[in-house]
Amino acid sequence: MPSYLVQVAYTSEAMSTIIAKQENRIDVVRKVIKKLGGKLTGAWMAFGEYDTITVVDMPDNVAAAAFALAISAGGSCKAVKTTPLLGMEEGMAAFKKAGNTGYKPVGAE
Repeated sequence: MPSYLVQVAYTSEAMSTIIAKQENRIDVVRKVIKKLGGKLTGAWMAFGEYDTITVVDMPDNVAAAAFALAISAGGSCKAVKTTPLLGMEEGMAAFKKAGNTGYKPVGAE
């Protein structure tokens, strides 16, 4: 099953509510992922540009997009960034395939 890195930045209003209620959102998130046929493989709080980081396994890009859209539509997040993750074997296969494309950069002879 494909894996995805999902980074979320909360709005200031959402962050204030989480702080006031000490609400752990992971159970809510886990249920949504499961309903979409996926699995939560890891979750972390962060500071900086994003407030939470999760790694999820989803059946396909449509399920991953549905997850990101549902989060975005809820209004509690100012940013949701979803990054597809490739295993090392897939990544190396992509490098090999890229090397055989014959692509030439702008200005190359």
